[in-house]
Amino acid sequence: MSIGCIILLCAAGVMTVAGFLSMYIDKQKAIKHKWRVPEAALFAIAYLLGGVGSTLGMYVFRHKTKHWYFQVFMPLAAIWSIGVTFALCYFVL
Repeated sequence: MSIGCIILLCAAGVMTVAGFLSMYIDKQKAIKHKWRVPEAALFAIAYLLGGVGSTLGMYVFRHKTKHWYFQVFMPLAAIWSIGVTFALCYFVL
């Protein structure tokens, strides 16, 4: 395994944690009726290799699960994140 692949896996891990935490933070702010994390930011984190964490956070915290676009595009972001990470590690790095 190359150093580039290790760095990419670490970045994907960090973004996965960021996606999970962003769902938690947004859920807590929604409960307290405070300023929220924009949906565009949640999707940006998800598609920048944080899709697995965002999808897990969405279902663990029961947050944004009633929105059809979150139900469709968050799991797609998880598939995207896994696919891009695998493809870059296997074919490029």
